[in-house]
Amino acid sequence: MALLVLDPGSSVPPYEQVRSQIAAAIENGSLGPAAQLPTVRRLAHDLGLAVNTVARAYRELELAGLVETRGRHGTFVAGPATRTRQLAVEAASDFLRRTRELGLDHAQAMAILRHEAERTAEPDGAPAS
Repeated sequence: MALLVLDPGSSVPPYEQVRSQIAAAIENGSLGPAAQLPTVRRLAHDLGLAVNTVARAYRELELAGLVETRGRHGTFVAGPATRTRQLAVEAASDFLRRTRELGLDHAQAMAILRHEAERTAEPDGAPAS
């Protein structure tokens, strides 16, 4: 995937560099709906990363609803966002804006969110209602 450029000197972990660059390409239209992404192994090889690093980036993109994995057929850019996803993105943006206003950095905001997600999850992993 030629549009990805990793900065080995960055404090941003490689999986996050991959995830954020693919997400940006999807959001700006460089990667349109139904575009197939390289296999995890291929992209890991091309970027000189461990397979697990790229797999984590793809997993996070899938959880965000930006890509979908179709089994052995590969990973594809998902279609247009649903209204539910759009509302969730707005809520996340509001949360991040508010935490910045409170003086928290991105890592602190994410730690709070991760803690709350784990604290409120049901034993089977589903969110508590």
